[in-house]
Amino acid sequence: MRRFENKVVVVTGASRGQGAELAKRFLQEGASVCLSANEDRVFETAKELSSLGKTLPIKMDVTKKAEVEAMYDKVAKELGEVDISIQNAGVGRVSTLDKVTTQDWDLVLAVNTTGVFYCCQVAALRMLAAKKPGLLINTASAQARHGFIYSPHYAASKFAVVGLTQSLAKELAKTGITVNAYCPGIVATEMWEYNDREWGRLLGNYKPGELMQEWIDNIPMGRAGTGTDVANLVTFLASDQAEYITGQTINIDGGMEMN
Repeated sequence: MRRFENKVVVVTGASRGQGAELAKRFLQEGASVCLSANEDRVFETAKELSSLGKTLPIKMDVTKKAEVEAMYDKVAKELGEVDISIQNAGVGRVSTLDKVTTQDWDLVLAVNTTGVFYCCQVAALRMLAAKKPGLLINTASAQARHGFIYSPHYAASKFAVVGLTQSLAKELAKTGITVNAYCPGIVATEMWEYNDREWGRLLGNYKPGELMQEWIDNIPMGRAGTGTDVANLVTFLASDQAEYITGQTINIDGGMEMN
């Protein structure tokens, strides 16, 4: 029997990158998966993965609580009550202090922190009402360990995810709901293409790919992470083998951060 047979999984930010890889792995391991994202591409991704299992694509905005509630309502009606909710939706911005706009600040905090909270809140309350155990897994970042230059809004949003994870884990510990987070380092995704371009420009006019390669060369294991690496950790945290783990934030970065 596959590990997540008869389980219902929600993955936000699942139209591309790590989110799409997570959805794929849970489908391969038997789960029914809701893929959500704030773009039409989520329907294409769900279609591409539909041969692996039952998918439910939903276009929604995690910063709007009514849309979050509607998503979990639809999941319950079409797949069943959620068992595992993975808060992966995120945005990043790179800019010098004088260029950080109120709009960018608000957007990054709204998606990366408030959106995580809304999904955790709504999912947990549904799990409690259904009297079933569940798992909440939140995407943090290496920037939840130390803030990188030129990204104070992103660093603040990801540090906040760690605090949110710990607080909810303590409150829910006796209910059968666990809450954990993970910190990816450098993973080859479209977001990292943006990071390479913008940080490279601000740090010294690097050519495309040069800055990312320099950072990868400084990773103790000598390579960037992959979606498979991330999925290996997240599916472990979602499995029965991790039932005694809660309130933890685990690095998955080849040794880039060791705290």
